[in-house]
Amino acid sequence: MKTEPRAFILANTSLGSPPHVPEIRLHLADEAHDLWLKTEEDLEQIGLPPPFWAFAWAGGQGLARYVLDHPHIVLGRSVLDFAAGSGLVGICARMAGAAHVLAADIDPWAQAAVALNSQANGVSVDFTSHNLIGLPIEQDVVLAGDVFYDRAFAAELLPWFTGIADRGGQVIVGDPGRAYLPKERLEPLATYQVPVTRALEDSEVKKTTVWRFT
Repeated sequence: MKTEPRAFILANTSLGSPPHVPEIRLHLADEAHDLWLKTEEDLEQIGLPPPFWAFAWAGGQGLARYVLDHPHIVLGRSVLDFAAGSGLVGICARMAGAAHVLAADIDPWAQAAVALNSQANGVSVDFTSHNLIGLPIEQDVVLAGDVFYDRAFAAELLPWFTGIADRGGQVIVGDPGRAYLPKERLEPLATYQVPVTRALEDSEVKKTTVWRFT
């Protein structure tokens, strides 16, 4: 890394609350911030992958809201927050009573974001940067916010999530209508109207559904 992640995050974000989950505080880039608008060349110069961790995406906000409103799904259980980004969903799982949460994201910058955001909310969330797709997991519940945005990525996730569900695990995802959501294996649990950052989406509110793999 050309830039120290923790210092960069503190310098380029501010503590705020996602609109659909006001109980939580996260280090986020604000609506007008140019962090997301930097070119690939700009990002490469500072050693920064696309900063997914700097924004509260609709799928994650919807899933986090569901977890807080239905704590029984994580209470006393071990949870994997897959493709964790900011760590929003995992933080909510801990606040809802999860016994242990592991946030997983292959972006090494996410580790610093999850650590800072966990600290801001007074909870402990562990982190791994290993690619877990296809591997057996120990957690009781897998939570994944907004992961079906890419065809190839979705094709990798589907057999993995399906296998976890077939073996008795809970796989719950939040999705704002991404193109590659595999609805044929999903049961809807709740739907929300989630305010989002206009610079990142095609509208100011995204209809977001929380689904469970069957």
